[in-house]
Amino acid sequence: MSALLSPSPAGRRPIRDLPDELISQIAAGEVVERPASVVRELVDNALDAGARQITVRLSAGGVRLIAVEDDGDGIPRDELPLALRRHATSKIASLSELESVGTMGFRGEALASIASIAELSLLSRHGEGDSAWQLDARTGELRPAARSRGTTVEVRELFFATPARRKFLKTDATELAHCIEAVRRHALARPDVGFSIWHEGRLVEQWRVADTPAQRLSDVFSEEFIGQSVPVDHGEGALHVHGHAGVPDAARSRGDQQFFYVNGRFVRDKVLLHAARAAYEDVLHGQRQPVFVLHLQIDPARVDVNVHPTKIEVRFRDGREVHSAVRHAIENALAAPRAAGAASANEAGTGRPAPLLRGYDAAGPAPAWRQAGIHFAGERGAGDWAAMWPIAPPSVPSGPEGDGQSEAPAVSMAGSGRSALQPPWTAGAERATSTPTSPPISPSAAIAAASPASWPLGRALAQLQGIYILAENTQGLVIVDMHAAHERIVYERLKAQLDGHAIASQPLLIPATFAATPEEVATVEACSDVLGTLGLEVSPFSPRTLAVRAVPASLADGDPVALARSVLAELAQHEATTVIQRAQHELLATMACHGAVRANRRLTLDEMNGLLRQMEATERSDQCNHGRPTWRQLSVRDLDGLFMRGR
Repeated sequence: MSALLSPSPAGRRPIRDLPDELISQIAAGEVVERPASVVRELVDNALDAGARQITVRLSAGGVRLIAVEDDGDGIPRDELPLALRRHATSKIASLSELESVGTMGFRGEALASIASIAELSLLSRHGEGDSAWQLDARTGELRPAARSRGTTVEVRELFFATPARRKFLKTDATELAHCIEAVRRHALARPDVGFSIWHEGRLVEQWRVADTPAQRLSDVFSEEFIGQSVPVDHGEGALHVHGHAGVPDAARSRGDQQFFYVNGRFVRDKVLLHAARAAYEDVLHGQRQPVFVLHLQIDPARVDVNVHPTKIEVRFRDGREVHSAVRHAIENALAAPRAAGAASANEAGTGRPAPLLRGYDAAGPAPAWRQAGIHFAGERGAGDWAAMWPIAPPSVPSGPEGDGQSEAPAVSMAGSGRSALQPPWTAGAERATSTPTSPPISPSAAIAAASPASWPLGRALAQLQGIYILAENTQGLVIVDMHAAHERIVYERLKAQLDGHAIASQPLLIPATFAATPEEVATVEACSDVLGTLGLEVSPFSPRTLAVRAVPASLADGDPVALARSVLAELAQHEATTVIQRAQHELLATMACHGAVRANRRLTLDEMNGLLRQMEATERSDQCNHGRPTWRQLSVRDLDGLFMRGR
């Protein structure tokens, strides 16, 4: 038995150089996974050559034939044989160029790798050449041919030299879908280039040159994508993020419409995906996946694209800076309520909601009156979150035409006056003085003076089953979930009031100790102040043991060790401010849910109108804290369809 496990010296193979063809076939195993990999590499080369029109012709899903034609600069006759050699390229010539590469390709191994596992021919005409030349990779024969300026690369019988790899391919339809997806990724990044895909002599996809990136997005996806997304344009230091981010209502069950580009290159990066998910965190419901097409422009010297054979992964010099820029870009784009944008778009006759808020007071000044208060003091005990602190300014006298109540602050979750109990993060700190507001006017007078057209969510009509508010605007009927809407309003107010205060902590009678990894110990030593802001006190107990001595007061009944481990894992991977903000927002979301107006709470018309006006002025008011929608619009056309009017 031992003889089988330990081969004799006679069975040992000597170390030797591998044949060039075998080396190329090994490299092809990394570069060429399926026909779509070949399409991606060839289209990369076409774009680097300055092509403005690229045509991809396929047969049998790309297994029998892949032909990529372009109208780029072409390759001179004497450089054609060099193009098929391993590590021969015109893209880079030194280490400094590699560290700041700006082209799609740069390795110089794609054509050589493909030629080792398939039959490849190269037909090209340089811009200054008298005729085109065709090179057969298998025989090395070079002969003149007819072609206009540009290059055509034909790849036939993929994996014929490695039949075992061919067995792992899927059906022709599946491979065709992957090829189309590879070209679509390029099309989204380059609206200035036209793309067409033919399969078995039939045109299956075509994207003509677009005047704007938005036009290309509309061509690739649909006009509906533009209507269900918001433009992103954000600069942060030397970084620039632009593109389109889908609204929460456009989220999907799969993340198959998430496109990230770094300097025009499609990538899949954990830092970028985490930043996007963090930006959508409190506006998406459950495990829904957002849709977006985002471009990050960054100095090529600050990103390493030479970390994966297929160049689909990158490494950033400062990942936290990139994470912050992407997260802020998406958050800022999603912050504006879409109600006013929808109203403006319909008035302009577009027939679809506009994604951006242009200010609901654009059609006229916002009414400067305050609605009658919603009082919960008589319904809830002092131990409820809602009774812990007021979120509205002191009460003001109601106008003579009010509802008869003695005070009329903005719709809030607590009555007027300051509670003796403080929010858990202030720990005795004084609250910042709120900005003085203009004197209120009579609600009824304001309603009479202001035009309903200036209110995107319209004028309240009635309350349905104590749950929904029915309102009329210029488009038709608006249905509002009053608890979800008020929950978002309270949540955004609490976030603004938090203003960086630390979360109050509760010391543990007996510290909870646990065996820690070296990374966890290092994180505790480096982020002790951050942990204190989160209400956690964690300190080294021994070189390999940590002790949790205090936890957030609101989580005192939880598992302190599990809490500490999760927070340390977050701090080790992401920016400290991101972790702090997430932890605080989770706590505030719970408070807002308990503090918002409940179902079956009867509201007056003034209170309902006040809630609608606050929704129009509150960021992210289209979704509640849990990602559920807060309002829906039924147009007159929708209502006519329900009753078959006009048929």
